[in-house]
Amino acid sequence: MKTYIKLFALSSLLVLGACSEDFLENEPYTDKVTDNFYKTPSDAFEGLVAVYDVLQREAYGTQLIVSEQASDDCYGGFGIADPTVDLEWDRFLYTTDKDMNALIWTNSYLGIYRANILLENLDKVNWGSQTALKTQYEAEARFLRAHFHFQAAKMFGEIIPLDHTVTTSEFQLPRQSAEVTYALIANDLKFAADNLGPENYSKPGNANYGRITKWAAEAYLARTFLFYTDYYEKPDLAGVINKAEATTYINDVVSNSGHGLVSDFANLWLAASFANFAGEDNTEMVWAVRFNGSGKGSWDLHEGNRFQVNIAPRGGSVGNKYATGWGGATVNPLLYAAYESGDTRRDATIIAYEEEGLDFDPEAREQRQYTGYSWKKYCPITDAAGVAIVETNGGNFQIDNYQDYAIIRYADVLLMAAELNLESNLALAQSDLDKVRDRAFKNTTNRKTANKENIMEERRLELALEGQRYFDLIRQDMTVAKTAIEKNPAGSQFAVTFRPETLGWFPLPQSQIVLSNGTITQNPGWN
Repeated sequence: MKTYIKLFALSSLLVLGACSEDFLENEPYTDKVTDNFYKTPSDAFEGLVAVYDVLQREAYGTQLIVSEQASDDCYGGFGIADPTVDLEWDRFLYTTDKDMNALIWTNSYLGIYRANILLENLDKVNWGSQTALKTQYEAEARFLRAHFHFQAAKMFGEIIPLDHTVTTSEFQLPRQSAEVTYALIANDLKFAADNLGPENYSKPGNANYGRITKWAAEAYLARTFLFYTDYYEKPDLAGVINKAEATTYINDVVSNSGHGLVSDFANLWLAASFANFAGEDNTEMVWAVRFNGSGKGSWDLHEGNRFQVNIAPRGGSVGNKYATGWGGATVNPLLYAAYESGDTRRDATIIAYEEEGLDFDPEAREQRQYTGYSWKKYCPITDAAGVAIVETNGGNFQIDNYQDYAIIRYADVLLMAAELNLESNLALAQSDLDKVRDRAFKNTTNRKTANKENIMEERRLELALEGQRYFDLIRQDMTVAKTAIEKNPAGSQFAVTFRPETLGWFPLPQSQIVLSNGTITQNPGWN
C-alpha cells in the first residue's frame, strides 16, 4: 500500500480528466494544486467531473468481464495464443500473473481518492447563495465514493476503507472488517438518497444524464443491503440501514422515480435492435456509465468504451451485423438453454452462431473455448457492408466504441424490490416480479410464484452478462456457487473447479501485498 497511497493520495497535484457527453463533456484539467484550486463553484464542478471520470476507466472490462468469466455463465475465451490469465479467472487459478487484479484495485482507490479530495475541499469554496449546489456535489461525491468502495469490497472482501486522504503516518493502513467498510458505504449512500432532489435524468436529450440521482442512490442502497446481509448473514447493513428501511428506499424507486421498463427488452441493446434501439438515455436506465467515440483513435483519451472489443466476435465481423473483437468470455450453452421458449431475452442477450445462420469458423479465427455462443449485449455493430460503425465514424475499433454501461436498470430495481418485499408484502413482491416476466414474454401467461429461488433465477436471465451473476451466487453461499459454476458441458477445456476456501473472493494484487510490508496479507485460498 505504501507507494500506491503515496502516489494517489499524497500527490500535491489534482489530475482532472474529461468525461463524456453533455454534463461530462469538459476539457481536461491537469496540474492544478489542491491547496489553492478550490475557490469557486466552477472549481468544485471540475473536481466532481474528475471523480466521474474514473468510472470510464473502471468500466473498461475489469469487474464486469472478470466476474462474468468466474460465474457459471461464461468461460475465459479469447484466442488460442492469448495469455492464459483469462482461463485462470474462469478456473479459479492464480499462477501466471500475480497482479491479475491490479486494475480493479487501483481504479477503485483512484476513484476513492478523487472523491475524498473533493469532499475535503468543499468548505473552501465560496458558494455564495448556491449552498444547495454544495449539498448536491457532496451527495454525488459520497455516492461515487461508496460505489468505488463497493466495487473493491465485493471483489476482495475486506479492504481498506478511506473516508479521507491519508497522511504520511497512514501509509501502511491495514484492511478493516467488512462491517467498517459497509458502514461507510451505507452512510454515504444514505446521505445521497436523502439529499438529492427528485430529478430523473434518464430522458432523451437531458444534459445531466449520467449523473447520480436520488433514485440511483436508493437503488444502490438496496443492492449493497442484499449483498452484505446475504453474504455475511447479518440482519442489517452494518448497523446503518435495516431491512424495513432498505425496502422503503427500493419501493420509493419503483413507485416515484418516473423510471419504467422499455416495452421491448431487445431495444435496450444496440446489437439486438439496430434501428429500434431505445437509445441510451431511455427510461429504464437508472444509472449508467457514459461513453462516446470522440477519441478518434487517440490512446491518450479515455472517452470510448474499451470493454466492448473484449467480447465481440473474434477474427472479423460476422454476418454484416456484429463487429469484430477479441472473442473473450465465451458464453456457456447452459445459459442459452436456461431461457424458456418464448422468452425474448435469450436472443437479445446472446449471439447464437448456428441458430442465426452465421458463418463462424472457430479454428480459422483461432477462437479459444468456442461454445457457439457469445455476447450480444454490448457487442459493437457494423454497417451494411460489414464495417464497424466506430470505424466508419473515424474511430479505432479497440478503444472508441461508444455504448454506455448500464449499472442499474429499472428491471433490476423491480427484482430487488421483489426480493426485499417477500416477507413484508408478498403481493407487492409478486407484482414486481410479474412486470419483469410479462415484459420478457410479452404476455401475462408465463408468471412464476414470487420466492427467493425464482427471483434469483430471474435475475440470472434478466441481468445476464451485466456483471451481477457471480455476486448473486456467492451471496447465497459457497455451496450454491460451487454447484452452479461447476455445471458445465463435457470437455476438459471447459472444466472448472470452484474453490470454497477462497470464500468467493478474488486474489489481491501481489504488488499491493509487497508494498504493504506485511500489513495486508493474501486472501484465503490464493497463497
